[in-house]
Amino acid sequence: MTNVGRSGESRACRRLVRSFGHCSSELCPVEPRSFLTAAVPQRTLSRMEGLKGIGGEVESALERVRVPAYMIDRHGIIRWINGAAERIVGDVRGRQMTSVLAPEERRRGREIFTRNLMGPPRGSDNRAVFLAADGERITMEVSGVPLEGGGHVIGVFGQVKEVEENPPPPPPHPRLTPRQTEVLRLLEQGHSTDQIAKELHLSLETVRNHIRGILRALGVHSRLEAVTLAHRVQLIPS
Repeated sequence: MTNVGRSGESRACRRLVRSFGHCSSELCPVEPRSFLTAAVPQRTLSRMEGLKGIGGEVESALERVRVPAYMIDRHGIIRWINGAAERIVGDVRGRQMTSVLAPEERRRGREIFTRNLMGPPRGSDNRAVFLAADGERITMEVSGVPLEGGGHVIGVFGQVKEVEENPPPPPPHPRLTPRQTEVLRLLEQGHSTDQIAKELHLSLETVRNHIRGILRALGVHSRLEAVTLAHRVQLIPS
């Protein structure tokens, strides 16, 4: 391999990180860094010296360990999950991270992801409702930290701390469609018409039609009345 100057090495590594999420051992002109090493700030890398001394294949262990783990790039695309995570949500590699969240959690999920991406190195722990591979709703507590590579934050690495099985959802109202029930749940979360449209990828007029249908089906005259009644008859979990 031809010699490359230090600044050239840095630029080359950054190009590889942008393309692949890490420096390939076959392509990178400098010593590659694993995503495990990159997941901690430079000033704390000394803590990893013990692992280096052992010489074990930590990334292989992460793939096999029975603790769900994942890596999301800075654009919100799921790039890697281990076997334990795949058994819960299915093979979601290449999909937006919001695709594994329940609809009412997606806006908050994006906010948390941005905070982990741009925030302090310690990251954060958060609890949210996810969609399992079979479509069932499950609650998980997830710990995520910024993932560094080539001197830049390139995504978020995280692990699942706890998985809870959610109780069965309340029975649907006989006059509400599944989509109307979803809109009603977002209304309960305080979403505006515009926010619901963006969350569900619908037009504003379609959302307004759903809301008018909800009011007619429940025999009420306002969104607040609809949410109050939905709680009273347990259409929405308290």
